Amino acid sequence: MMRLARRFLASRPFRKFRQNRTALGALAVILAYLAVGVACIAGLLSRQDTDERVGPNEVPGWLERPTPEQRLRYCRFFAERIESALRRADPKAALDELALAELRPADLPATQLRSLVGDAGDLGDQVEGRIDRVDAAKNRLDNAARQHTAPAAPDAEEAKFEPGAPPIMTAGDLAQAQAAAETKLDELESLTRRLWPIPDGWNGRIYRSRTLLGIDRQGRSISVRAIYSIRIALQVGLVVSLSAVAIGTLLGGAAAFFGGWVDHAVTWLYSTFSSIPELVLLSLLAYIFLGRQFSDELVPLYAALSLTFWIGPCRVIRGEVLKIKELEYVQAATAIGFGRLYILLRHVIPNTAHLMLINFSLLFIAAVKTEVILTFLGLGVKNGASWGIMIGQSRQEVLNGFYWQIGAATA
Repeated sequence: MMRLARRFLASRPFRKFRQNRTALGALAVILAYLAVGVACIAGLLSRQDTDERVGPNEVPGWLERPTPEQRLRYCRFFAERIESALRRADPKAALDELALAELRPADLPATQLRSLVGDAGDLGDQVEGRIDRVDAAKNRLDNAARQHTAPAAPDAEEAKFEPGAPPIMTAGDLAQAQAAAETKLDELESLTRRLWPIPDGWNGRIYRSRTLLGIDRQGRSISVRAIYSIRIALQVGLVVSLSAVAIGTLLGGAAAFFGGWVDHAVTWLYSTFSSIPELVLLSLLAYIFLGRQFSDELVPLYAALSLTFWIGPCRVIRGEVLKIKELEYVQAATAIGFGRLYILLRHVIPNTAHLMLINFSLLFIAAVKTEVILTFLGLGVKNGASWGIMIGQSRQEVLNGFYWQIGAATA
């Protein structure tokens, strides 16, 4: 084994491969995906982790700064969770059960938590008033700039935020008002962190990684769902490509080697399947399993893709076996007296391994892409997480200008 490894590392193709930086980069990406998928299969992430709430709805990832309105909404979300627990008959038990993944409420007496929640509510009202006043003044300045006229007198909606305020805000006044609102908002966020402190050590790193790519509109971690979807893609790609290549190889090899009615039957079968549009056939095969025992698992997806993707390998292997069966070593095996089935399995099909490997790599990618399409249409993965599910669920988020979930799935 070591000798083969050394020969491979010293071979000319491997030396050329090492000189190709693009190929090395692609290999690194493939190995990274493979490692993550295997780790998820081994138990790094479970389906329950993908559905666990980790924070407020629609929180952007690390590259995007939330708006003041969003930051206020996040702070109120955390305060309301503790306030709801404090209203229970047994507040301590309710607080002990309250958790957002690794994030837990501060270990403080219930009376102190009530006081902090009350302070957070009062401070939130002040922040909301300042934000509304800034928005109203900004709209009036924008309207005045568009009309090239002085802004009209403030309406009652603006005046109620700060009685006696000047009717017109200059650009400088607006900047000061925004800075004051930001200061109050920073105080509110500091108070919220006292209520929900980020854990130290490993748990804190895990929670930050959960929120790295943002949180979807159901409060679930986008990064966890995107990583877990690698497992689904890896499973679908491996199972479908292996089964499709095996089916296509056996049928194509048998058709070419035995000929006669076997060849006619296999040719008729793949010609009939090929005449049906692939997406229609996939949808039909997937729909057959709806409501069955395995409808919530990946079995219907495996069956639908495998029963469709075997056609390509079957055609390729059939053409190769038609050439191989006329070679001398096959004729010699026949003359010695070996059975035709033995010759097919022992001598003919192994010599089509290069075509099997090529078809495996092509079908792996095709299976992953097709799974995403079928899941997006509601005929693939039903529960848990998948790139198709993420893209389908992000439609409403995109309308709201939130692109993190569809961006993660697409990437």
